[in-house]
Amino acid sequence: MQGLIFSTEVAQLVEHRSPKPGVGSSSLSFRANIVKMKKIVTYIKETYDELVHKVSWPTYSELSNSAVVVLYASLLIALVVFAMDFCFQNLMENIIYPH
Repeated sequence: MQGLIFSTEVAQLVEHRSPKPGVGSSSLSFRANIVKMKKIVTYIKETYDELVHKVSWPTYSELSNSAVVVLYASLLIALVVFAMDFCFQNLMENIIYPH
């Protein structure tokens, strides 16, 4: 008898539903989803339009020149760091902590 009462109580707890399922908030959330999707589609269209029509892309020669400038600047910085490291190493080994 107790098992029957327990199963009835569980069934009553599970079956709590709104009086009109699908009528209340589900239509509002559906509309909100449509609005969100329209915003996403609009964002993608505007992004594409900006990339195609408003961005000034460099020519091949401009891109090559910029790459050469970056290469030379990187080499110069590497040489400066190497020189500083070499000087600091010699300073530490020969003057501050000699063998």
